[in-house]
Amino acid sequence: MVPDLTMRGQDDPHGRAVTARPPTVGQLAGRVRDLAGRPGEWWWLVGFDAERPVHVRLDDRVWLTTWPPGHGGTIHGQVSTLIAGELAEVTITPDGVTERPLRANRVRVHGGRRALTNPGPAFAVSLHAGAAAPSEATPPNGRQPL
Repeated sequence: MVPDLTMRGQDDPHGRAVTARPPTVGQLAGRVRDLAGRPGEWWWLVGFDAERPVHVRLDDRVWLTTWPPGHGGTIHGQVSTLIAGELAEVTITPDGVTERPLRANRVRVHGGRRALTNPGPAFAVSLHAGAAAPSEATPPNGRQPL
């Protein structure tokens, strides 16, 4: 008798159920950095609305946000990067309110909910990744960029 040496499954040769795990913060940061370096794949999705930020879902865990001048909001993502324009991170602590400008093309890891605001005169564009895209995020117009 010859033993069966074929793999029954890619992840587990013993046929046990495999549980999908959410991506780590490092994997999310790598995904955001990779996407930021390939704007040709998603830049056409950037939407501009002078009344409110626009969130566009790129996949289950990554979304693009366009910030009109003078507007801000809470971001639930774990990882983000500023692509264009100006954004400031607003933090409220017992010592007061702190506003810190974000630098473009730097992937940032956040410890929780953060408020971002656009203090500049032009629209700002940022990429975010986290547990899930905001509920108000719109999917791409039937075209899958990624």
